[in-house]
Amino acid sequence: MAEEHPFQLQEDVALLKNMGLDVYRFSISWSRILPKGNGEINQDGIDFYNKLIDELVANGIEPCVTLFHFDLPTALQKAYNGFLDVKIVDDFKNYADICFKNFGDRVKRWSTINEPSVFAEFGYKKGLPIADDPRKNPYIVTHNIILSHGAAATLYKQNYQATQGGEIGISLSSQWFEPHSVSLADRDAAARAFSFHVGWFLEPLVYGDYPFIMKALVDDRLPSFTHEEREMVHGAYDFIGINYYTSAYVKSLPINSNDLPISYAKDQYLQTISKYLTKLQHSVVGNPKIYSVPNGLRDALIFLKQNYKDPKIYITENGVSEQRNDELPLEQALNDQHRIIFITRHLNAVQEALREGVNVKSYFVWSLLDCMEIGAENNYVTRLGLNFTDYSTTELKRYPKKSAEWFSKFMKGEE
Repeated sequence: MAEEHPFQLQEDVALLKNMGLDVYRFSISWSRILPKGNGEINQDGIDFYNKLIDELVANGIEPCVTLFHFDLPTALQKAYNGFLDVKIVDDFKNYADICFKNFGDRVKRWSTINEPSVFAEFGYKKGLPIADDPRKNPYIVTHNIILSHGAAATLYKQNYQATQGGEIGISLSSQWFEPHSVSLADRDAAARAFSFHVGWFLEPLVYGDYPFIMKALVDDRLPSFTHEEREMVHGAYDFIGINYYTSAYVKSLPINSNDLPISYAKDQYLQTISKYLTKLQHSVVGNPKIYSVPNGLRDALIFLKQNYKDPKIYITENGVSEQRNDELPLEQALNDQHRIIFITRHLNAVQEALREGVNVKSYFVWSLLDCMEIGAENNYVTRLGLNFTDYSTTELKRYPKKSAEWFSKFMKGEE
């Protein structure tokens, strides 16, 4: 077995148990199971995740597994540019099959891909060392992501669901968008923003095709589904995961404006405005670009119910950061009252959505521990954990923050 440090398996599961949590969401690393992305299986990887899953189950904690959270095997990126090539569909399906076979007897909640919009837009527009084409790449990548999800979900439903008794879905990054004014143009822009951000992935699953507005605005850069592909992806979900952090105002830009270069960002013909305005409450500690808007979560959930056939929804991420400051005394660093307020307000927003009949079945806080945050200038510059990670120690010692103590009491009905 490979060395487990700094992931302290038993200690971290004990943190979960002591907090009174009954489910833990984590991702499996594709490369840890298949170092080359396909071919020979790494048994050490299988053993590692079996040990984690067994430890969770032994402590009364349900494992909720994400198959892909941004960590594409390097070998596949080098071989055929990863999700830019349709070859990825069969490789992802094969990887998912291995996970279902080895872990599905204990894992009953599968999410195929986490925040595909983030991976498609930022990974293939900004991050990966390939010939960059921001006009087209996000659309091609998204198409292959949707096909990969559809292939894995169909496989699970056909070959495993009846015997293993689980369910499968996908976790989408979701914002809520408010019109900047009462004008029809700005209201249309807000609807357009949601279509490009969430409907892009959700409408193929619910209705079998991309949003009409995207097909109208994007031209031939937006791929089309074949009849067989449409049949595969349509209905390929049991639940929809929603990762929610913030909302924004949206202002319309003139359609077909000649001064806007063709790109994914410009195809929407809108401007998002996330600075402080009346409804956007306040910027969060540690990230001045994100605003705490609990009502946006409520409104997004209600919109999903009304426009996407009332899906079962798991809120798979919701959380708030603080700036890392290693000079703070530990006692002060653990006093994260802002996180308690943030979580409380968002849980109240979920409760309001439930009163409106939204089919929300779970809520996950991001995250258990302070950890690497993709997208930050320094991946460890912000802290989002309920538990503090001491980066100055080689064992990365964990300390419960005030929010962990509060959340524990909340889960036990003491708050």
